[in-house]
Amino acid sequence: MEVKPNEYNAYYKSYIEKSSGNSIIEGLKNNLKKVVDFFKAIPSEKHDYSYVSGKWTIKDVLLHLIDTERVFAYRALRISRNDKTSLSGFEQDDYVLNGFANNRSLESLLDEYIAVRKSTIALYSSFNAGALLQLGEASGYPISVRALGYIIIGHENHHCEIIKERYL
Repeated sequence: MEVKPNEYNAYYKSYIEKSSGNSIIEGLKNNLKKVVDFFKAIPSEKHDYSYVSGKWTIKDVLLHLIDTERVFAYRALRISRNDKTSLSGFEQDDYVLNGFANNRSLESLLDEYIAVRKSTIALYSSFNAGALLQLGEASGYPISVRALGYIIIGHENHHCEIIKERYL
């Protein structure tokens, strides 16, 4: 797995470290089941719960995982295709605010998560070794296709840990 420090912004180091050490495809597949089972096990009375006023609810966190995976997979696609355009960042709080997760059922969010994850697995399955090493720029920093895959995995592991610690 060894993602090199020049392949990502140091901000993402903890996510890469939390990615489990599997191949990207194995990590994405393992987390698909793990994350779905994790969210399904959360009691329904907790779905709209926020541990402090103004913090995201559990449904907001799940939609955040979905949105972030979409953005990062899109970045991976563009970079893998040798698109040298610098990719802008995104404001996660605006995405959550305008995603209206709390107006949806947890089941509908999980259906969307599964669809996005299957799409990400298909995308990463299409990459050869050279594509994984392609470097691009996002949010003003270098990023590799490989690093983006591990960040997706570690990012959701991070948020599942936060839910366990602060919400349950």
